[in-house]
Amino acid sequence: MAPKTLARIGAIAFVAVAITATVIELTRKEERPEAAMPRPAQTGAADPLREELFRCQSLGEAGPRDPACLRAWAESRRRFLSPGTARPQTGSGLPSSIGEIRSRGAAPGGE
Repeated sequence: MAPKTLARIGAIAFVAVAITATVIELTRKEERPEAAMPRPAQTGAADPLREELFRCQSLGEAGPRDPACLRAWAESRRRFLSPGTARPQTGSGLPSSIGEIRSRGAAPGGE
């Protein structure tokens, strides 16, 4: 076979593979956004702060304007930055319920 013929056959094969890949990609079904970000499994007693943070996350752009979310984020930062503080314990000064998180004043820093 002549080199020109081999080049044409190679080009046709390349185009056929590209078209096949495109058709397969276009016919694939889209994944739902909920399936892309699964929530972690609940273990033991539920942490009210964690539930509040999930609620704030679901608010989207309204979250930064919600005073309860600002307090929850401030408490989350405080827990994260405080050494040795893993989970709230009774009498530790940490909020024990979502209502307590919401009942606290504005977030630190005058936000």
